[in-house]
Order: sequence, then structure tokens, then C-alpha cells
Amino acid sequence: MNQQDKIQIEQLMRDKHFEKALAVLATAIEAQAEDIDALYYSAVCLRYLNRLDEALLQLKALRKIAPSFGRGLQEEGHIYRAKGNLKQALHLYTRATHANPSLQGSWRRQIEILLKQGREAEAIRLKPHLQRVLEMPQPLIAAMDYIAQGKLSNAEDLCRDFLKQQPHHVEAMRLLAEVGMKLNILHDAEFLLESALKLEPENDLLRVDYIEALRKRQKIETAHGEVLTLHKANPDNVHFESLYAVLCMQMGDYDKALELFDSILSKIPGDPVTLTSKGHALKTCGNTGEAIASYRNATQSSSAYGEAWHSLANLKTVKFSDADIGKMLAQLESDDLKFMDRVYINFTLGKAFEDSEKFDQAFAHYAAGNKAKKAQSRYSAEQMTEEFEQQKQLFTPQFVSDRKGSGHSAPDPIFVVGLPRAGSTLLEQILSSHSQVDGTLELPNVLALVNDLRRGGNMTGDNLYPSILNTLDPEKYREFGEAYIRDTQVHRQNAPFFIDKMPNNFRHIGLIKLMLPNAKIIDARRHPMGCCFSGYKQLFAEGQAFSYDLNDAGQYYRDYQSLMDTWQAIFPEQILHVQYEDVVNDFEAQVRRILDYCGLPFEEACLSFYKTERAVRTPSSEQVRQPIYRGGIDQWKNFEAHLDPLKESLGSVLNDYPL
Repeated sequence: MNQQDKIQIEQLMRDKHFEKALAVLATAIEAQAEDIDALYYSAVCLRYLNRLDEALLQLKALRKIAPSFGRGLQEEGHIYRAKGNLKQALHLYTRATHANPSLQGSWRRQIEILLKQGREAEAIRLKPHLQRVLEMPQPLIAAMDYIAQGKLSNAEDLCRDFLKQQPHHVEAMRLLAEVGMKLNILHDAEFLLESALKLEPENDLLRVDYIEALRKRQKIETAHGEVLTLHKANPDNVHFESLYAVLCMQMGDYDKALELFDSILSKIPGDPVTLTSKGHALKTCGNTGEAIASYRNATQSSSAYGEAWHSLANLKTVKFSDADIGKMLAQLESDDLKFMDRVYINFTLGKAFEDSEKFDQAFAHYAAGNKAKKAQSRYSAEQMTEEFEQQKQLFTPQFVSDRKGSGHSAPDPIFVVGLPRAGSTLLEQILSSHSQVDGTLELPNVLALVNDLRRGGNMTGDNLYPSILNTLDPEKYREFGEAYIRDTQVHRQNAPFFIDKMPNNFRHIGLIKLMLPNAKIIDARRHPMGCCFSGYKQLFAEGQAFSYDLNDAGQYYRDYQSLMDTWQAIFPEQILHVQYEDVVNDFEAQVRRILDYCGLPFEEACLSFYKTERAVRTPSSEQVRQPIYRGGIDQWKNFEAHLDPLKESLGSVLNDYPL
């Protein structure tokens, strides 16, 4: 639906010409069945005409394509309220405000229903939320609405324009920071929130957002101090207590985290979110049996809580019973299942059916989960290919030669890069078993620097990366390198070397070598069919949107291999290529080869890496606590009947890897 049609429909609705509006909307829906605005406006018109069941059909179609569209959820609430089903109406109004906090109507109706039900204390707790929205200037309400819809550029413009008039308006600063957080522009978000807190130091909402910004910037010690202050001032607030527990986990204090989770569970027994978080803490420090029990308790408390089911699947060692599968399938039948719960459960069922060797059913669920995530994603394969091409064009031998001697000389980092599911966690575990190497995390520091470089002035500004590298003074590269070494220190122990295993850093090897010329880089690679399909059936938290589609995955692998060929040519003998299949088939020789490249003496502990006690937070956490497993190399062949799109997309790349 174009803007002109939208203006016409809104005018017809204001004039109460609902039948005429429906006629225009029918044409729009016929032209585009998944037009969110058209489906929403149709439902509103039908409700005003008291055609409530027809309205619900429109909203059901809307929920399939936009399950987190707040105004759609609010409209469902209005219909169920009109039908007299206050329980369902309350549920939908609650979901609506979670999705879009700017919805005054949903806040009002929640309070109204709670008071009718005699739940005065709950109603009172909601009144500040309504009051906050009522007191907010109209441009900021509109900005909140845009953020909820994912229209971040619109939100940024409104916030910036408002701040020009009122430069110290705390809520405008907070909303602009929220835009920055969603775009991973973390430096700006942190600055805005820190500035806002100086104006309103008692604003807990601000402080929570500030803590999240610090967490994402890996300023864990500062974030830990902030949340401790918050918790001490509000000891009975379970949300703050949970946030404190999460920060303790990130600080490596798992005993304290588990103590806090148990404290929360004493106040809200059976809370599936806390039980799942507790499971994460137990899993990370190797207490797999207790982790499984905690995840199981979460699923028993709420069989609709998808993350708990998926956490069990992610252990790669849990087998699901027919009863488990039945419970999950029953949840998928519910129209009321939340978007991410549906995604989690589909991926879990994929794993469950795969373990039962029902490969067609498994693929159907993997495909359903990926389709939902892709629909929500803004990923463009063409745009990614273009960025890779820009890298290849910029990094010529002359470009690199002109910047020789720039950067920081520290030899400390060992970057393990590549595609996810290519064996990078295994390589990290092998190396971190060496006495001279600290294992850390998938550190976001390089990606955060790239995000800072890629925009101009605004958070949603022009993509200036990588071309901006051509304009920087060589001294800047030294500053970048020094900042990286300084900011990653919090994750290190006392070893002279440490690992950064953010896979996506392969995109930025040129920048890494300019700012840290003595850094070691290991390219973890796996057969493209095994690698791409393993990524397809692994639900990643963020950063791997190419994995939601087999065609995108194939193109991404092609682009990755082509870019790595460029880096190998530009930085000869400075990057070590390690093939996963070679590690599995000739383990000791490959371990010695890796250690030689890193300039490290051989240590037997690297061969028994699975005995090394350390926190592992990736999906491969349980796999790297076991000896080398050969059975996973060809698992993709069980699904080969469904993988023609991947083969076609990979194209000539497959010639280098015989099937």
C-alpha cells in the first residue's frame, strides 16, 4: 500500500466511511497479500462495523507475517474485549505494550481490566507506565512507535530534531540511545545514556539501559558496578537481581550467579526464564547434568517457553522423548504462541526429529524456523557481496605497502575467524589448553570499531566503510590497535597470548592487520555443504542472518572464500588456513601445525583439550568437552534431498570440495 492510499484510507476511517475504506483495502491486499498496514486497517474497519470474526481472520493473517506488531496485538485485544473475553484481551494488551510501549490504549485497558478483576495492586504497578506515555511529547511517542516498527531512521530523525530544541530532554536521549543499541552503534548509545544519567541519576530505566550498553561494549566491570548499585538500592526487585546474576556470569563469578538465581526462584518459584538462565550458568561451567535438570524444570513449568526447549537441544547430547515432541507440536498449534517461542520450538523439533532419523520432518521444522527469522531480518545478500567486493578493491598491495609500519606492535591476539560451525570453538579449546594462551570470548571489539567507521554523523548514515580506511592517518591505526588491546584486557588472565574467536572478523582482516600487524590469524574452514547446512540448523543469537536461507548461505560461503583468497594474497604466509576435516582425520599433526604457526612450543594438554576446565559459551560447548568426534562430518548427507538450492548457490566452489 502506497502512501497516497494510506492517507486516503485514514481519511475515510476518520469520516467513518468504513465500507468505502474496506473496498480500497481489498484492492491493496489483492495486490500484496502480506501488506501489514492493509491487514491492520481492514481489521479496524471490520471491528467498527461489528464484524468481529472477520476482523480476527485479518489479524490472524497479520500475526503470521508480523507476530510482534504491537498495534495488531492491541486490535486483537479490542476485539476480545468487545466479545467479553477479558482474560484473552488482557493477555493481548500486555503483549502489545511489550512490543510497543507507546500504546496508550493498551496501558489503559490493562489497568481497566485488572481493576474489574479486583487485581488492584497489579493495576497500580502499571499506572506509572501509562503516565510516562501521557506526559511524553508527541514527537517522542511517534519515535517510540517507529522504533517498535523497526523504522529506525524515522525514529532517529525525530529524536535529533527534538533534541535540537530541548538538548537535555532525558527521554529523547534515551530513545536515541535505543536506536543506537539496535544498530549496534554502542559508543554513541553509551555516551547518551551516561549523559542522561548525570541529569537524572535516580532514573532506574536509564540505568538499566546504560548497563546493557556497557555489557554490549564489553565494559563488564563498569556494568557490574552499576548493577550492584541498582540491586543494593532495590533488593526486592527480581528484574534487577536477575540482571545482577547475568553480570556475575559475565565476570566469571558463577557461584554468585547461581546464588542469585536461587534467590529469585525462592521469590517466583518455577519461573521458566530464571530456570533457563540458571541452566546457562551451569552449562557454561560444565555442570551438564544440573543444567539439563534446570532446563527440564523450565519446560515443565511452561511448555510454551521455547528457549528452555532449545537450550536442551543446543547441548547436542539430549534426546527428546515422544512425550517431549508431543508437547512441542501441541504448542505450535496455538495461535497464541509468541514469535521467538515458535522459532525456538521449530529448531528444537528439527533436532528431535533428526535424532530420530526422521529427516524429512526434521528439515520441515528447520525450514519453518529459518523462514520466520528471515522474514524478520533486514539481511541483503547482494549488499553483503558488494561490501566484500569493496574490500577486495581497496586492499591492493600498494595500499598495504603505503601503510607499512602503522598500527600497534602487540603480538598478543590470536584471531580465529571463518564461518560459524566450521570448527572455531574446537580450535579455541585446543589453543586455550596451552599454558601461554588465554581463551576469551567471541569479542565484539573489531565489529564495534567497524560500525563506528561505517557511518557518517548519524546512526543511520551512509555506509562509509571500508572506503573511509583510505582517508585515515596512519596514526589512527596505532590508536585502534592500542584501544583493542586495552579494552580486551578485562577478558584475559595472565597468559602472554589470548584468542578472539569472533567468526565474522574474517570480513575485516585488512583492518586487523593495519592496526595489529603482528596478530596471528587462523582461518577455520569446513566443507561448504557441511558448514552451510550446520549453520542452517543452528539458531544463532545474532550476527549470522545469512544462515536463514540456503541460497543466502551458499552465496555467503562463496563470498567468504573469495575474500579469504584476497587476504591470503595481500598478507602472504600471515594467515593459517585450517580445514576442519583435516583436524578430525589427522589430529596431532594439525595441532602441531597450529602451535608452530603461533610460535608456541608443543604441550600435551592441547591434545587432551576436552579435559581443560574453562567457561565455554558457544553452541559447541558440550562438543568441545569430548574427544574428537568424526560422525558429524557428513551429517548433511541425510538431508541431501532438500539441499539442491544450496548446491546451486555454492556453484563452482563445490569443485574444490569433492562430494
